[in-house]
Amino acid sequence: MKVSIRLFATLRERAGADQVELDLPEQARVRDALDLLRTITSDLPVVMAVNREYADEDVVLSAGDELALIPPVSGGSRIHARLTDGPIAMDPLLELVRDPAAGAVVTFFGVTREVDLLEYEAYSTMAEHQMGEIVSEALERHGLCAAAVEHRTGTVPLSEPSVVVAASAPHRDAAFAGAREIIDRVKAQVPIWKKESGEWVPGNTPAPGTAAGA
Repeated sequence: MKVSIRLFATLRERAGADQVELDLPEQARVRDALDLLRTITSDLPVVMAVNREYADEDVVLSAGDELALIPPVSGGSRIHARLTDGPIAMDPLLELVRDPAAGAVVTFFGVTREVDLLEYEAYSTMAEHQMGEIVSEALERHGLCAAAVEHRTGTVPLSEPSVVVAASAPHRDAAFAGAREIIDRVKAQVPIWKKESGEWVPGNTPAPGTAAGA
């Protein structure tokens, strides 16, 4: 079946066209289209829309559908929170937190150490929602210009990051404090579990209501 793919800004320039057509099998999902377009999307976090409605990677496509791939929007949200099952790209996160008012940008990488790999599992929809609330509250509490967090799920090999935080602020004290709050709360509150050497690592049991306003 034929599905039209709309491309904008950086994606349009990379493809050399604002629209391409893919020939996909029946019952293909958005993720199948994305897999064929990795050379275009590359290191950019993209939002998907099917027939002008936002959609996730599991949405089933039909013949004649229009799938739009939307790169980060200039002047858009100052908050970014996402789970990913692949390597975390730092440059797109830095672009998301750049701001003319920012005199400091702080980044934190939590990486696999001492073992060949770690495995992560998440309650995805709840985790991303809570991560967004944590970033939003840190932004307001510390006067950040912008902040972003991404956490991997699945297998994370030795020395690769499982979680990355980026925060920008007019001054370094606020940027450091905001980034520290985000990673501390994500580790303590968000429903993400870690398995090391075949064993689930003991963690915290969040009390009801702690994900927001802690």
